[in-house]
Amino acid sequence: MWPMGHVAIAYLLYTASTRVRFDSTPAHGPAIVLGFGGLFPDLVDKPLAWYFGVLPTGRTLAHSLVVLVPLVVVAYLLARRYDRAEYGVAFGIGAISHALVDAMPALWGGTDPGFLLWPLVPVESYEEGAPTVMGLLRSSLGEPYFLLEFVLLGIALVVWRWDGYPGLAVVRNALGRRG
Repeated sequence: MWPMGHVAIAYLLYTASTRVRFDSTPAHGPAIVLGFGGLFPDLVDKPLAWYFGVLPTGRTLAHSLVVLVPLVVVAYLLARRYDRAEYGVAFGIGAISHALVDAMPALWGGTDPGFLLWPLVPVESYEEGAPTVMGLLRSSLGEPYFLLEFVLLGIALVVWRWDGYPGLAVVRNALGRRG
């Protein structure tokens, strides 16, 4: 899945979570942490595999529930210690949803979900070197799964607007201070 799809799914899950738990929309800070969490597995694994060759594929270390679940627990406990438990929840929903959504194509034979248990379950290394972003984009264009990401993004943007654009003011303020 592409970044837009991961963030869209993470946002939809998180806003549903805040509505159920607090009867409220997401707050600004947790919404930003959620976005980071939704991208976190790729921000770690892709560079380490594609550019540094440290990992066998772009879906191993930070996509593995063996690593990710303890990391999320530590992030939550650390956030709770500083009275920011909701930041830990947001990071966890983003990061865990990312890994699980990447495994979904296994339901129709599209990928091997073994990466979810790496290093306990081995994964196949790249045979011809790491893929390129353009190569991945070309191979994704006709896939229904790729097109679904745009639908999910549209829904997430509508819900984000309905929620009052949580996180946007913080980003605007940060950018305004620089300019």
